[in-house]
Amino acid sequence: MTEPKGYRGYITSRPFFGERVPQHVQQLVIRDYCSRRALPFLLSATEYAMPGCFMMLNSVADQLPELDGIVLYSIFMLPTAASARSALYAQARRAGASLHGALEDFAIVTDDDARRVEDLWLVRSFMDRQGKRS
Repeated sequence: MTEPKGYRGYITSRPFFGERVPQHVQQLVIRDYCSRRALPFLLSATEYAMPGCFMMLNSVADQLPELDGIVLYSIFMLPTAASARSALYAQARRAGASLHGALEDFAIVTDDDARRVEDLWLVRSFMDRQGKRS
């Protein structure tokens, strides 16, 4: 049996989909998620505050061959561009790793999981646009 490599957390200081969650709360949710699933937790990477920046996520994604996966506080912290999300899903699959949304209690392991996340993104984006028009 191979030794577990661990799961890197991913948190942010900027809002996503209009939500702002303190970093320490994001960290607690990720730690709890990993603990309940007996996933070896590694320190979280914190994204830079600049809007649209995914430098830290890309850096962690580049480490996927040495990791079991990435645990994001929320799947809605993934890049806003569908093509960038799709590339991240493919990168994780090639590395034999998984992506997790701790808040949603959801793991992205298969293509079907990724399609479900994309469906959630469509619904959330639609709801967000509707809310701005009210």
